[in-house]
Amino acid sequence: MVKKIDEIPVNYIDEGEGEVVLILHGWGANITLYRGIIDTLKQGRRVMALDMPGFGKTPEPSEPWCVDDYVDFVLHFIDTFSLKKLSVVVHSFGGRVFFKMNARENLPFSIERAVLIDSAGILPKKSFKQKVSLRCYKIGRAFMSTKVMHFLYPDAVDNMRRRRGSSDYNSATPLMRATLVKVVNEDLEPLIGQVQCPTLLIWGDLDTATPIGDAKRMEALIADAGLVVCEGAGHFSFAEQPAKVNGALKAFFAG
Repeated sequence: MVKKIDEIPVNYIDEGEGEVVLILHGWGANITLYRGIIDTLKQGRRVMALDMPGFGKTPEPSEPWCVDDYVDFVLHFIDTFSLKKLSVVVHSFGGRVFFKMNARENLPFSIERAVLIDSAGILPKKSFKQKVSLRCYKIGRAFMSTKVMHFLYPDAVDNMRRRRGSSDYNSATPLMRATLVKVVNEDLEPLIGQVQCPTLLIWGDLDTATPIGDAKRMEALIADAGLVVCEGAGHFSFAEQPAKVNGALKAFFAG
């Protein structure tokens, strides 16, 4: 299904009937990746999921976005359905959008429950070695960006970025790379404690993108939270261990 939100045609799913559950996907993902979760939850519920701008079948925004821009977009999407209450299931980057959305004042709807799967939001602390490496990279990038060096070595800066960048960064378009930089450098930990609804955290204990320590920190910050650990799973725990994750989802929404 497609509808236009802020002049952007958004691809979305709206299936089932009953209480509304909104799924917010991770960076580089799209709604098809969450089909197992959608099929599990739509039994007795209305499940909605959208490809956020720049992902899946929804076009990129016209300029680099920050997390607040994605929050505005999601709020406009929700508003088109005139929803008064909903629950959320978020993965990775979707957690960032949720934390900032939940912190907004005067939301026109209530958030009944939240499921955070390998959620982002806590800015990792850099070691001394990482800080030195980053400083050296910035100095080198500035030097290779000078007119003379750029003329002599036109691909040098891009090569440096590729060597240093994550797979998400290297696989993104220039606009989405700029968006990613804005997104990942924002620490949302001060907002996590504002989550007041019952919350289930589902995490892979081998997650290297958002380590299990982040899950434990979120569990401590959220007043009504419980943690399900998927032993041996990584950042996509729901895809690696679907039976355990879907079982946890059923139990949480039935309770």
